[in-house]
This record gives sequence, structure tokens and C-alpha cells, in this order.
Amino acid sequence: MILGIDLSNIRGGGGITHISEILAHANPVDFAFKRVIVWGGGRTLSMLCNRSWLEKAHVPILDRSLPWRIWWQQAVLPKMLERNRCNLLFSPGGTLPRYVSVPSVTMSQNLLPFEIAEMRRFGFSLVFFRYLLLRVSQSLNFRKSNGMVFLTQYAHSAVMRHVKSLSGQFTIIPHGIDKKFFLAPKRQKTARAFSAEKPIKLLYVSIVNLYKHQWHVVEATAELRKKGIPVVLNLIGPAYLTALRRLKKAMEIVDPNHDVIRYKGEVPYSELSKFYHQADVFVFASSCENMPNILLEAMAGGLPIACSNRGPMPEILGDAGVYFDPEQPEDIAAAIQSLIEDVSLRKHCAWSAYERAQQYSWGRCSRETFSFLAEIGASQHKSHIQKLN
Repeated sequence: MILGIDLSNIRGGGGITHISEILAHANPVDFAFKRVIVWGGGRTLSMLCNRSWLEKAHVPILDRSLPWRIWWQQAVLPKMLERNRCNLLFSPGGTLPRYVSVPSVTMSQNLLPFEIAEMRRFGFSLVFFRYLLLRVSQSLNFRKSNGMVFLTQYAHSAVMRHVKSLSGQFTIIPHGIDKKFFLAPKRQKTARAFSAEKPIKLLYVSIVNLYKHQWHVVEATAELRKKGIPVVLNLIGPAYLTALRRLKKAMEIVDPNHDVIRYKGEVPYSELSKFYHQADVFVFASSCENMPNILLEAMAGGLPIACSNRGPMPEILGDAGVYFDPEQPEDIAAAIQSLIEDVSLRKHCAWSAYERAQQYSWGRCSRETFSFLAEIGASQHKSHIQKLN
């Protein structure tokens, strides 16, 4: 079989990490794929590995703006599939050509379009209407695809509340974790070992956005300081402007001198692991996730975790964390405080999270993905032969 992969709307972030990792760990021949053709823009293709079975087809128009990329996918991609005699199309970006002559598999990687309460945080803005359009288009694509990949059970349930039914098969394949993030938990100090000179280092890594609630974590940090608990907070991640304003306002109110709370902005992915390894407690306050990769990285780093009780977080973290309502600063503070004051709880959470993280590997993700693709390709081929007979 020949597999075609459409990366016309994959340009960065988790989407690039996912496709680059599954290709790097893949051996398609084991699943009856003799050739894999990937169409994408120059920057996207430059991040992919080189393999004898992999053909990276640069399409200059995919380096341009969204309308051009949509046109290429709808008008040109179907012809490319036929010209290259592809037997299957894999579109990890969640969209498909309107008409395609081969079986197709797609993925759900962005849950925001399917979480109405989370969309409303953006008001009647361009962002809100973009997510609304995405929900309509992705629902149509999910319904007509021959195969669907979900990242978590929670994501499957959330999407299916809107999509209602699928015409093809589905599977759940979580992402993996880069090995550089793994570090066995450090020896946990007693609460008395921390002081103003040696404070407890809290860390929250995530894009600053309206559903990430960094300002509530800031308020929780201030609450802990009022109680005499020596904590400092590092916030890392790029920012959505409206949310960044809200974060900076909260920081100015509770820590105008920036002695306790520091926003470091975006940090290169290659340097991120050292921040996990230097922290004492990780805080994750998102209320909307599909597959919380950052939570997985903190788990792999052997950190005790205070975590949002929303979305798929309990599915991923299990009993290896202390949960809170991400919109209640007092609840966030209480969860962090319980970890700080109970060294046994901190040790249990750190080791349990570290052990749970072991099951999330890119090798496993790659094998399960290609196995599912091969299953869809084979079943559709069999169905086609039966119709001919």
C-alpha cells in the first residue's frame, strides 16, 4: 500500500511534534506500507526525519496563507492522491478534501471547537467564530472519514456529543513523551526545610490563554504567601494578548515588584526540560485539553502535581495528583498547600505520576497509528473487492 499524509494545515506546535515523532519511530513496511508520501510546506517538512520509504513533497503554496492552503487541499490533493496511486489518506489536521477517491483517516487534536463553555470565554470575537466554523467543518469531516483517531477517551466523548455518529471506525491513541523529560523524582524535603531563602518553586507551563487560568494561580500563590508558606511561581509559555493583559494585571496587584511571581514568556522546547527538573511542585490549571502534553511532561519529570479537575486530566493523571477547580484560587491554594505540608503525599504523587508516564511513548503511538491505518486500508480494500464481485 501507498500512504498519503496531508500536512497542509499542520504548521507548528503539537501537530508537528506528533507527526514528526510517529514518522521517526515508524517502520511502515511492518504494516504493508511500501511508501509514505507527505505533502506540506517547507518549514513543516524540514522538521521531519529522512527515511528511505518517506517522500517529502514540498508544495510552495502551502507556505502561504490559510485560503491558499484550503484551496490546495480541496482542489489539488485529490489529484495528487490519484497520480501517486495512494491507497489511503491520513489527515492529522482534522480536515479532508470534499471529494476523495481513496479511504481516509483523520484526527481530533483541538477540543476547543467542541467545548461550548470554553469557546464562550472569547466572547463574540473572531476567535469565537473561527472555532465555531472549525466545529462545523471538522464535524462533517469526522462523520465521513473511514477512520478516526482520538487522543483520549474524554476527547472522544466530548466530540461525539456534537458529531453524534461516525460512518467509520475509531480508536484512541494518546501521544508520547520525549525521553529528555524523564527524571526520577527527587528526594522530597519536609515543609520545614523550605524558607524565604530557599522557597518552594512552583511551575506552570502553558500558553497564556483564557482557558488556562494563570491569573487564578497567581492569586493562589498570593494566598499561600499570606499564610506564611514560602512559595515562588514561574510561569512559562507564549501568550494570547487578551489573556496576557489579565495575567499581568493580576501580577501587578499581588506582586508589583515581581519578587515572587515571574512570567518568563516562551521558552525554546529544547530548554524546557530543565525548568521541570528544577521545580518542586507543578501546577496545571487548564479547563480545556484534548491531550495535555504538558501534564505528561511534568509527570515524566517526577514532579508532585496540583491539577485541574476538568477535561481529560483525571484520565491521564489518575490518583497521582491533587485536584482543584481551576476557576477557584482558594481551591488551587488548598491543593498546593496539601502537597507542601504532607511530604508522604508529595512522594506518592511524584512517584505515581512518574510511573504512569512510562506508558506514554512515541514508539507505542507510532505502532498503534500505523496499525490502525493499515487496518482501515485493508478493510476498505476488502469491501471494494466484495462490491466488485
